[in-house]
Amino acid sequence: MAVKFRDYYETLGVPRTATSEELKRAYRKLARKHHPDLQPAAERTKAAERFKEINEAYEVLSDADKRAKYDALGAGWKSGADFTPPGGAEWRDVGAARWDDLGGFSDFFASLFGRPGGRGTRGVRITMPGSDVDAELPLTLEELLRGGRRRITVNGRTLEVDIPPGVREGTVLRLGGEGEPGGGGPPGDLYLRVRVIPHPLYRIVGDDLEMDLALSPWQAVLGDEVKTETPDGPVTIKVPGGTQSGRRLRLRGRGLPRRDGTRGDVHAIVRIVIPDRPTMAERKAYEALRREASVTAAQPA
Repeated sequence: MAVKFRDYYETLGVPRTATSEELKRAYRKLARKHHPDLQPAAERTKAAERFKEINEAYEVLSDADKRAKYDALGAGWKSGADFTPPGGAEWRDVGAARWDDLGGFSDFFASLFGRPGGRGTRGVRITMPGSDVDAELPLTLEELLRGGRRRITVNGRTLEVDIPPGVREGTVLRLGGEGEPGGGGPPGDLYLRVRVIPHPLYRIVGDDLEMDLALSPWQAVLGDEVKTETPDGPVTIKVPGGTQSGRRLRLRGRGLPRRDGTRGDVHAIVRIVIPDRPTMAERKAYEALRREASVTAAQPA
């Protein structure tokens, strides 16, 4: 007996190499789109047929054993071709069997896996996967540095989220099954998009952190040892003599953690600070410097 072949991969719009996660996403998207209850009355019959095909395809491809049997019977099948069951197996001619006669599955499904039984179902088996939920996860720089667990509340539910190393602005964390509940189908997932709260001292640039290092003019000219804060605690930076404003002094391995266990760097950017209201003594010192200076930034007019 020739049974009309239906390509389950084509039904879900996924390649034959699709992972279980890709199958689930495709199924949820199509099931929401074609669910009969969400269609105008005039289109519900057509939507119900399409919805049955989607459920049948996911029923097979989401089950490892069924998928293996389906794949083994011909990866080169083309949609619409007739499939003749191999000899030696039990195959039944279901003739003009209806959907409800087969418990909700097609002739092709029944020829591969047998007639579903014991459920006492009649008519279309309607299930609806839960919707995915998107939410924002604000994190401090300290949380990016330390990782660990974070307790959040989404839609009135309290959840704990693991913050893995390497999380950055825009990273999306997925919590499987924590989305909206399904109507007989699987629940949706929760997707958390990371938003990093600005830090008063550090700026994030890739894996590195930037900070300003304020120096007095004489420190920049003569050099000095300056104590400053870092994410790992206070350190002393050696400032070479003749340091120009904007110079970057690097502190290795004190930046953000990466997924491979290494860390970025901290860059201290020199900002030369002058007094807003110099004292009389300071003015005299700067006037003397002007007279004796060997280099000026600009020639006087």
